[in-house]
Amino acid sequence: MEAMLVDCVRNSLSHFVYKNAIFMCERLCAEFPSEVNLQLLATSYLQNNQAYSAYHLLKGTHMAQSRYLFALSCYQMDLLNEAESALSPLNEPGAEIPNGAAGHYLLGLIYKYTDRRKNAAQQFKQSLTLDPLLWAAYEELCILGAAEEPSAVFGEAAALSIQKQYMQQLPSSLGLNTYNDERNTTSAKNTSSEDYSPRQPKHTQGHGLKDISGNFHSHGLNGGVSNMSFYNTPSPVAAQLSGMAPPPLFRNFQPAVPNQNSLTTDNSPKSTVNSTIQAPAPRRKFVDEGKLRKISGRLFSDSGPRRSSRLSADSGANTNASVATVSGNGNNTSKYLGGSKLGSLGLRSVTLRKGNSWANENMDEGVRGESFDDSRPNTASTTASMASSDAKSCDQEDEIMSQRITIGISEILSLLRTLGEGCRLSYMYKCQEALDTYMKLPHKHYNTGWVLSQVGKAHFELIDYLEAEKAFRLARQASPYSLEGMDIYSTVLYHLKEDMKLSYLAQELISTDRLAPQSWCAMGNCYSLQKDHETALKNFLRAVQLNPRFAYAHTLCGHEYATLEDFENGMKSYQNALRVDTRHYNAWYGLGMIYLRQEKLEFSEHHFRMAFLINPSSSVIMSYLGTALHALKRSEEALEIMEQAILADRKNPLPMYQKANILVCLERLDEALEVLEELKEYAPSESSVYALMGRIYKRRNMHDKAMLHFGLALDMKPPATDVAAIKAAMEKLHVPDEIDESP
Repeated sequence: MEAMLVDCVRNSLSHFVYKNAIFMCERLCAEFPSEVNLQLLATSYLQNNQAYSAYHLLKGTHMAQSRYLFALSCYQMDLLNEAESALSPLNEPGAEIPNGAAGHYLLGLIYKYTDRRKNAAQQFKQSLTLDPLLWAAYEELCILGAAEEPSAVFGEAAALSIQKQYMQQLPSSLGLNTYNDERNTTSAKNTSSEDYSPRQPKHTQGHGLKDISGNFHSHGLNGGVSNMSFYNTPSPVAAQLSGMAPPPLFRNFQPAVPNQNSLTTDNSPKSTVNSTIQAPAPRRKFVDEGKLRKISGRLFSDSGPRRSSRLSADSGANTNASVATVSGNGNNTSKYLGGSKLGSLGLRSVTLRKGNSWANENMDEGVRGESFDDSRPNTASTTASMASSDAKSCDQEDEIMSQRITIGISEILSLLRTLGEGCRLSYMYKCQEALDTYMKLPHKHYNTGWVLSQVGKAHFELIDYLEAEKAFRLARQASPYSLEGMDIYSTVLYHLKEDMKLSYLAQELISTDRLAPQSWCAMGNCYSLQKDHETALKNFLRAVQLNPRFAYAHTLCGHEYATLEDFENGMKSYQNALRVDTRHYNAWYGLGMIYLRQEKLEFSEHHFRMAFLINPSSSVIMSYLGTALHALKRSEEALEIMEQAILADRKNPLPMYQKANILVCLERLDEALEVLEELKEYAPSESSVYALMGRIYKRRNMHDKAMLHFGLALDMKPPATDVAAIKAAMEKLHVPDEIDESP
């Protein structure tokens, strides 16, 4: 009963029927209370987004898996101190972290969100050491700015580690071959031309006991068609990496009892019963159909708990109590044999031939066994030759499989090195180098949603909004269901003032997932573009509510508060963003802008410098850092920063304009005019450029040119405040004493 309930729960979880899984698992825990069963119930709760239920269920448990699940529930409930205590108890400083790489990764996240960056980086590195394919840990290292070169992480050491893991799996899947080879040779003469040969079933078997037990419930009991192409599924096992079918798990794979669903048909397909036994019996017996039916009828009537083959494979228990029946039409069924009469018979391979009348159904089993034994001396030479042939074939297959695994690991790590280098460069804000790295990817990987989103983010950081929009649009086409990077995409459309596209994107994201923070960030950007800042703020706050660890949502809240001149709440939002991610340079930049507007220039310079240290290639940050330095009367330093900003991005008009402003204040008017003339080519419709040129011509007493440029500035429809300032300057054109007060 216990095994049946466990299998039912796992089957429900695999089919995402969480309500049924929880109900049946509660019955399991009531009937068979144990911490292992509590772990299964907690897993059901966690997958149903009921972390609070798992938390109360596992509180006070001590097994490693229980501690991991409890820590996971604490993490989801933002109880980070309790989560840390569960994974790494204070009274046991040398205790092993449960669940290996996954446990270290979870502990790294806890350290990250409690502002212990060095400890977090150590845990992420440890998780990568244990499992080099744990990409999420490497991405977290990139976010922390602590990632090593991908060639070091995904290099030879990683290849050896992965190969060792997979080669260790081969003996477990092939360990029964030697014994079963001996069994096959003794039964070969009893197999007619209609029967399958011992090598035919290779293409119908899974990777091992776990695969068989893990799939019978989902296919056989539901009556669906089984997918026999196990080697094309994305399962991280040796057979998939090798690209060829492994040697058969059971060499005595023979036609067996016909499927019960097809007994009434004339052309019923053969089915196979595979089993393992603890020790070879001296004689081989055939069980006739009638007795097999009688035995099968008693399988579920025996009292006492049993373990199904699925449970045995998953828990590493004895697998000798499981039998999987794979029917010819693809349907799988299972029999629970632990403790049953059939198990006590020492079940071997059961062979039923198609078309047999079974007239002697009640023949004594001993007679069958004796007749079988009498023929054994006549096949001694055949037995030896077949055993030798099978051993050589098995060795060759193992060698080929090992080579295929090595090649597969090499290909995977090569791909991860390229992706890792691009990701590392992106988070170091070396965006052009990151773009060049992503271009090295194969076409099929480049045109995936994640890569195209990373390309879009890189163009966004380079202030190349048109290319960013193109990349994000392609990402939407490649993965219309993915929300990766859509918050940045909405900001790109905001900067391009594409209100129609932004509105459409926001509506699509909301309809896709109303509980995703990216959806509400897009909606907030849409309202912000329409100058409805209060409604925009409500949407950004909704994004924060849905995911308090989403740093960009906090930053967007800060931008809206700053626009509404609520500087106090704006600073709180930026600080919340930095608590989530200390390398979120947008928040440092936002704080610098608030202090600049409040004329707290020293604080402003500090925060701009922090943002600059994180993203040293941003021309916007350098421009405002130069502005703060100029306000602090450090104009020479400001000019140097402006030169760096211009070199970083010649298409950005802001640093050139700020440089011209500084030159005007230094009375270097000719140099300022040269900069502005060059700037007109990059920003021909920017009214502030012509207004500043008008000021310069006014100071040089060139009133006609000054009036001309003031008029051009007004023609470009500047903001209302700028219009009033330009008109005031035009009215005071011939008043030299008002130079410093003009715009």
